[in-house]
Amino acid sequence: MNLSIVIPLLNEQESLNELYHWIASVMQSNNFSYEILFIDDGSTDGSWNTITELAQKDSNVKGIKFQRNYGKSQALHAGFKLAQGDVVITMDADLQDNPEEIPELYYLIKKENYDLISGWKKKRFDSLFEKNLPSKLFNFAARKTSGVKLHDFNCGLKAYKKEVIKNIEVTGEMHRYIPVLSKNAGFTKIGEKIVQHQARKYGTTKFGVERFINGFLDLITIWFLSKFGKRPMHLFGAWGAFILFVGFVLTLYLGIDKLFLHPYGRLLTERPQFFVALVAMVIGSQLFLAGFLGEIILRTNKQKDNYKISDEINLGENIKASIF
Repeated sequence: MNLSIVIPLLNEQESLNELYHWIASVMQSNNFSYEILFIDDGSTDGSWNTITELAQKDSNVKGIKFQRNYGKSQALHAGFKLAQGDVVITMDADLQDNPEEIPELYYLIKKENYDLISGWKKKRFDSLFEKNLPSKLFNFAARKTSGVKLHDFNCGLKAYKKEVIKNIEVTGEMHRYIPVLSKNAGFTKIGEKIVQHQARKYGTTKFGVERFINGFLDLITIWFLSKFGKRPMHLFGAWGAFILFVGFVLTLYLGIDKLFLHPYGRLLTERPQFFVALVAMVIGSQLFLAGFLGEIILRTNKQKDNYKISDEINLGENIKASIF
């Protein structure tokens, strides 16, 4: 199979038929073998009914329905588990991503041998203060922190080699950082393509300002995991040893001062340096032990180089989903 089109959605019933026919037209005109995977992330507007109708008419259409809203990352994770195409395309269901971009994205992966191509919505039709400005700040911080030089991390239109999506795990709200996850997994040939962005035709955006706050928190998490996830002693041990050393020096100073220089001076407990030394030694010891325990855990639980992909979809015991 040439292509798997993975489309997460929430309450996009009005756009689904038009999106399906648009994608099918592009696929057929380019003679692609393909599948369209709609992942209904707990919609309440009848989106699943539309998906099942499309699946009954066209065997290329498949659907997954979550019993409640779990978020875009879990929806993509489910789609990636089932995808069979050599190249996997992700796009949003609101018609703001243009399916006409798919053939060129496909050829960039197959002919230019890219691992991942991310879309760049250079000209956007979103509100300046609601999306454009926060996106620019977010993308700037993501570039500086991750080292991945993309202009638009959060663009839903992306293309992947099959090997990439089978070797990364998108959890929490990490869908914004799939290029970073791919880089950390060893897929470093990451490109970017300017794509057409279209004004929303139906409904309203599902994202608010809080997604950017969550995005920055996730950015800190992924930066930490990528930098120190496999060597926690380098962070916790180094800081712990330094703070412990400061506490030890202060304790040594207080001991010499009390025993030899001012034996009849103030009690140690009346001096602020005593409490600074005490806290420093306690915190330093805890940080050092945290790094040491982290190293033990890493060596006990060896990370798998490759995930075993089974025919049965496994989304975790707390996530219930139906597959059509």
